[in-house]
Amino acid sequence: MASRTEQRRAAVWALYQSDLLDRPLDFSSETHRFTKELAAAVRAEQDELDLLIRRYSKGWTLGRIAPLERSILRVALLEITKPGQVAGETPIPPEGAIDEAVETAKQFCGAEAPKFINGVLAAALRDVQSAA
Repeated sequence: MASRTEQRRAAVWALYQSDLLDRPLDFSSETHRFTKELAAAVRAEQDELDLLIRRYSKGWTLGRIAPLERSILRVALLEITKPGQVAGETPIPPEGAIDEAVETAKQFCGAEAPKFINGVLAAALRDVQSAA
């Protein structure tokens, strides 16, 4: 069985491919339920998540952010701002969502992406925590 980290990354890739090809989310029959539900939850909340990305990525337009980085940010922001969105799943702690997003960026994105993603997500987490 794939780890939650691997399933989150699969959701990121599904969202990335969907955006890049301008097609609906597409999964194989072997795709884990968590991956499908996480990606679907991100897609359902995408407009709100994109507003958050715009708010916390000072000086960047959404179109200037690479598609893979946007997908990473959307998944992490969903898990930070709407914990428990995937029914029946124990939410990841916000710091864990940030760590996983940064590690994914380190592995698959350009050299500046991890710092950028960390900054956007840390700013969002500060606001979430101050509002609580």
